[in-house]
Amino acid sequence: MWCNKSVLAPVLLLVSIAGATVRAADMPEATVARPGEVVVEPPTTGALGVEWRIEGDSNRNASVTLAWQRAGETAWHDGLPLFRLQGEAVLQGASFHYMAPNMFAGSVFDLAPDAEYSVRLQLTDPDSPAGTAAIERTVSARTRPVPKPAADGAVYHVYPRDFTGTKLEPNFNSLMAAYNTGANSADWVNSFQPRVKPGDMILIHAGTYREDRTRYAGPNSTLFDGTFYLTADGTAARPIVIKAAGDGEVIFDAADNAVLFDMTAADYHYVEGITVRNTEVAFLLGRKRILGAIGFTLKNSRLENVGRGVYSDWGGARDFYIADNVFVGRNDPNKLMGWIGRTWQNLEGFPQPLLSEFAVKFYGSGHVIAHNKVDNFHDGIDHATYGDPDGWPDQPVMAVSSDIIGNDINNVDDNCIEADSAGHNFRIIGNRCFNMAHRALSTQPALGGPIYFIRNIVYNAPEGGALKLTANGAGTLLYNNTLLTEAHQMGPASNLHFRNNLILGQGAWPEVFSVDTFTPWSSSDYNGFGTATGPIAFAWAQPPGTVDYETRGERPVQNFTTLQQFAAATGEDTHSRMIDWSVFRQASPPASGDPTRIYRAGDFDFSLMENSSAIDAGIALPGITDGFTGGAPDLGAIEFGNPAPIYGPRPVAQQP
Repeated sequence: MWCNKSVLAPVLLLVSIAGATVRAADMPEATVARPGEVVVEPPTTGALGVEWRIEGDSNRNASVTLAWQRAGETAWHDGLPLFRLQGEAVLQGASFHYMAPNMFAGSVFDLAPDAEYSVRLQLTDPDSPAGTAAIERTVSARTRPVPKPAADGAVYHVYPRDFTGTKLEPNFNSLMAAYNTGANSADWVNSFQPRVKPGDMILIHAGTYREDRTRYAGPNSTLFDGTFYLTADGTAARPIVIKAAGDGEVIFDAADNAVLFDMTAADYHYVEGITVRNTEVAFLLGRKRILGAIGFTLKNSRLENVGRGVYSDWGGARDFYIADNVFVGRNDPNKLMGWIGRTWQNLEGFPQPLLSEFAVKFYGSGHVIAHNKVDNFHDGIDHATYGDPDGWPDQPVMAVSSDIIGNDINNVDDNCIEADSAGHNFRIIGNRCFNMAHRALSTQPALGGPIYFIRNIVYNAPEGGALKLTANGAGTLLYNNTLLTEAHQMGPASNLHFRNNLILGQGAWPEVFSVDTFTPWSSSDYNGFGTATGPIAFAWAQPPGTVDYETRGERPVQNFTTLQQFAAATGEDTHSRMIDWSVFRQASPPASGDPTRIYRAGDFDFSLMENSSAIDAGIALPGITDGFTGGAPDLGAIEFGNPAPIYGPRPVAQQP
């Protein structure tokens, strides 16, 4: 069962040391790690997150290994070691006053939906007395099934009002008439109760559905605001389904209203195969500290000319599944333009007005946002910048364990993906980000982590580059990404780690790689770097010794012109190398002189050339680089010889 606790009561542990029984409380309290509770976070359809609270280990030299096993199998598989958190502070004005607990956290990736797994953890600490065995815990958990309709619910048919053909029974002329016991566009509009029950399905037949919200007592089912207020509850196994019937395109035209579907009071709804257009908010799912939905599903649908696609900013939200959809915003599809910054300020069209804010913004736990196509928004896919978690500081309810996977995001005037306010085990994997007017990948801030950025591709981010790891956030891991613009972190932040990345500049920042960190345990190695556009190629700033979050002590900036100088002085990136664009099969840097140009992802192939210097240049990361070919993993997002990833909607036959 998942829970959140800011402080765990002391745990009395008996361990065997050289044949004697010794109480953990008798060990040196400050440096020896003493185990607390292991927590399994809300599962997603393809991953599990765990947390292990501890006491002690003030010198941060304890570690936890992870292995996992699917039920019915005998083999155990190694995963990434758990990530160490220990008091990293996130302080920003009146919004964030968070401090990470003393704990480990981590994820198991790429699992099957609706399957049972065991996760084995082993805690060791070199400060324990000689002969102390590793402390082991094994927990079991089941991944979430991919949502699907029930097979035996009632079926209701909806046809356009002007439909003249044969109709299946029972049938209705509007969604609200089928969903509720009646529909009316006069004072009776709120008098009807929900007809649908868990497991029921409303099949929407081909046509355009547009309500005349200004027509009082006319042939409509909404009044004044044109909003469909859905208020029934399904269940995880028996969602309430609203689905295209399969006889042609289903279009809900909102006629430029504010909100089309208000589902803030509707749990476990499943929407598939529809087109929504001409609204400011297509699906409203939650408002902070007020009300919100859980278990929302949106599949194989198209949202166009919308200001916001799917929106929830409610702390209790969980278990969304938003997959294989197309989101089209109102920004000019043929021109990239920023809303702030030196790159744009003298260009025609600056500043970019806020026409379409985001495709998806969510908060909470256990969500899956996968394989969507997003074009022409301010932001692509965001986790809400929520502030301190609900219940902070006594019993914080953290936003944990969500997946943003395989999305294809293009032409946004700010960020591609934001993991802002995310807590532990957020997994941003295998996304493609093209044409970002500002920094592509954001944790502003991360609340402890780990926030995983794995095998993402970023191309053309001319104002600042690939990363916005800032607002004093903590706990970000960047593994096997292909960042085709500078990685200037825009710090400071804490507890950052870079491995197996390809980082090539485009002139968005003078340095090709620069880090500003509050913590001396941030690290970087086994990366490939392109040539910087300025005289300084690498910069690293960290505190010289102890960490002081309150006064934000000095962090001397060290600048270097070469990778060799950087590695020798800092001890970072000692196994990294310089590379250039020739490592790719078909790629070149963005042209200088016109930052508004839109580049097509289909014109590039970022798989590696045979015998390139990026091949076999990485380090093995269990659960990330499994199955690599050659002597070692390759750098970047695509291992040589592997099939091309699918970005954006998958063919229906390949959907889980």
